[in-house]
Amino acid sequence: MPSGLILGIESSCDETAASVVKNGTQVLSNVVASQIALHAAYGGVVPELASREHLRNIVPVVRSAIAEAGIVFSDLDAIAVTEGPGLPGALLVGILYAKSLSFGLDKPLIAINHLEGHIHAVLMQSAPRTDGPLLALVVSGGHTHLYLATLTPSNTWTYRNVGKTVDDAAGEAYDKVAKLLGLGYPGGPWIDALAPFGNPAAISFRFGPIDTKEKDLRFNFSFSGIKTAVLRYIQAHAMQPEIEARRSALALTPDLPPKDAAALCNQQTLDLIASFQASVVGVLIRQTLAAAEAFGAKSIVVSGGVAANRELRERFHKESESRGLSVAFPSLALSTDNAAMIAAAAWPRLLANEVAPESMSAMPQLRLGA
Repeated sequence: MPSGLILGIESSCDETAASVVKNGTQVLSNVVASQIALHAAYGGVVPELASREHLRNIVPVVRSAIAEAGIVFSDLDAIAVTEGPGLPGALLVGILYAKSLSFGLDKPLIAINHLEGHIHAVLMQSAPRTDGPLLALVVSGGHTHLYLATLTPSNTWTYRNVGKTVDDAAGEAYDKVAKLLGLGYPGGPWIDALAPFGNPAAISFRFGPIDTKEKDLRFNFSFSGIKTAVLRYIQAHAMQPEIEARRSALALTPDLPPKDAAALCNQQTLDLIASFQASVVGVLIRQTLAAAEAFGAKSIVVSGGVAANRELRERFHKESESRGLSVAFPSLALSTDNAAMIAAAAWPRLLANEVAPESMSAMPQLRLGA
């Protein structure tokens, strides 16, 4: 008799993660080995180092997930793994290990798109409204996409991409702006923690029209311009000495919580941070709500690392409710990369017998839907 237990494995970037999820909703374990401290010195993920750390972590992380779930490997119904998109070497570590487990245990292997996993991080915790299509915003350091999702008769989901970033992802813009200002990595938590100390209306950042050849993608994003605008503001207001002083101070106190860094920022810097965040959050919400109206979506799900952003959550709830729309976010623990979302996304695919072929391998540029 099926147990409903799926082991999920995620290694697309810099988190080695494993999780056991029952029936696509009940998380029995969720183990993540983070590499943030390793990559912080470089201000971003170094692919070669990430792959090496995945090799170190994959076995103990999976064993911990099985132990924390209180099961043994033979209890599993299937193994699920991220096949893409992501870093090639990082993906291969998870895929090869998952294939080995699948073969050794004689369990089916389910290949999952990382972006679909993020969407299921929300779906596993909340049921969307059924009186219209579902609109999903996936926003992270590597991705900013809008998908129109439709539930099939077999209870799996199909996806249509109706918007994406044409350059930097939103989370990438956060990382780059934080680095420009001498703040820590990843930049999102730093900027979100410091924004309440500034005036979000102090500086006007505007997003111009986006020229795209893909006419079907009517709700695209672009974040490279605001990153450049922040750099120009820093240069025009001679802020570099203060930035270097802050960078040096943080190097001496690497464990300083982001909110406590406000004492290292003058008001001009805090206003710049608040204005940057307000502008980015504003365009994410505007494009998503415009897409929801255009496609008649009644439910919105927001996922990915940037979904942990305090201001994004608050403003999204307020503006969606005023339009009669429901909006759902994952828990903070499931906002960033994790394997519970991979196992959850695999459950309907296992029920539909959508098993990965033996030839399955890493697909770094894998797309989701049409």
